[in-house]
Amino acid sequence: MQAPDTPPLDPARAGALLAAFIERHAGLVVLTGAGVSTASGIPDYRDLNGQWKRPQPVTYQAFMGSEHTRQRYWARSLVGWRTFGQARAGAAHRVLAELEQQGWVDLLITQNVDGLHEAAGSTALVDLHGRLDTVRCMSCEWRFSRAQWQEALVAGNPGWAQRTALSAPDGDADLEAVDFSDFVIPPCPHCGGRLLKPDVVFYGESVPRERVQRSLEAVRNARGVLVLGSSLMVYSGYRFVLAAQDAGVPVVAVNRGATRGDAAFLFKLEADVGPTLQAAASILQG
Repeated sequence: MQAPDTPPLDPARAGALLAAFIERHAGLVVLTGAGVSTASGIPDYRDLNGQWKRPQPVTYQAFMGSEHTRQRYWARSLVGWRTFGQARAGAAHRVLAELEQQGWVDLLITQNVDGLHEAAGSTALVDLHGRLDTVRCMSCEWRFSRAQWQEALVAGNPGWAQRTALSAPDGDADLEAVDFSDFVIPPCPHCGGRLLKPDVVFYGESVPRERVQRSLEAVRNARGVLVLGSSLMVYSGYRFVLAAQDAGVPVVAVNRGATRGDAAFLFKLEADVGPTLQAAASILQG
């Protein structure tokens, strides 16, 4: 394993190594993390050592148990959504969709909640942690678009719409030392319920069983697993590397910095995901 401060491999060299692995293991399962979407302007969570860059995101228990926590979350989300909601798929997303269409990838499991893999054209896809572009009413289970919710948030809190702040990885914004007590959370447009949550898996919340089972089955039957842009510090993603290891399925990673799965990899490319995938795809396409 290369040290976290090692300069990234040249994309051509990294791409050649990756293309050789893909050619030998067609029918891959791919697991993606935040490093796949940073080129689209969505910040990642961790540094090259796998440590948090900012305070840990809100937990499920805190969100569900505290009105103030929900006010703080939705106020920050109102500001951050202006950037997050406009993010567009990047090179890595587009190449992975092409590799699926060409038969190299059987399933893509993403830890990201940005919806950019689907936007790029991937169809064999598991959104492991859900999607931030959908809002869920915890009272009636109604789901509706985040864009519609943004309109309701702005209408109920006109003064907040003019605020600016740095975007954070979960689609919110780094608003600190702000009084959130007057922030109005609109009711559910379907039942009038007052407890609404982004349709994503928060820290401390369980990933839906059907997503885990579909992913585990694919990993155990895969010819190879490719990890892209993930530190694997969260068990919900790391479990698939462990499952592959138990099944004797080789795992390769492309990631800048340390990961929790380094000891399990056939090899790891200390390289940027997008350029590496582009170089590999160029070789595979002849």
